[in-house]
Amino acid sequence: MDHNRKLERDVMKLLLQGEHLKLQILAQQFALATLENFELTGAGFFATYNVPPTAPRLDHGGHLHIGDVIAELKGLRHGAGFVLHVKNGTIDFLEGYSYEEPWPAEIKDFRLMYQTRDKKRDLSCLDD
Repeated sequence: MDHNRKLERDVMKLLLQGEHLKLQILAQQFALATLENFELTGAGFFATYNVPPTAPRLDHGGHLHIGDVIAELKGLRHGAGFVLHVKNGTIDFLEGYSYEEPWPAEIKDFRLMYQTRDKKRDLSCLDD
């Protein structure tokens, strides 16, 4: 498996982990989704998904962004961040980015964590 793809999948699993109903619905979407496009930008990546119409949708139908996962990556001194973009109640794309550093050509070693470290996740972005 491509190392960027493994990173992307592991980030999505961590972002969608939790008991909040919206996270559970988004996790169901991700389980059914296919990767439509994966684009390296030089400073990160965009992973765009195709969620089938049969997948459950969030009721609010609006936009939200979940971005509380960060990574330590070999080759990036300042690590990386990630934002999941949800549009019209459906997973749209995952953005991975470095902090003003070139994205490594190869990613083998990484460690994912929540920004809050040992504290409770801030999921206020999921509140209507």
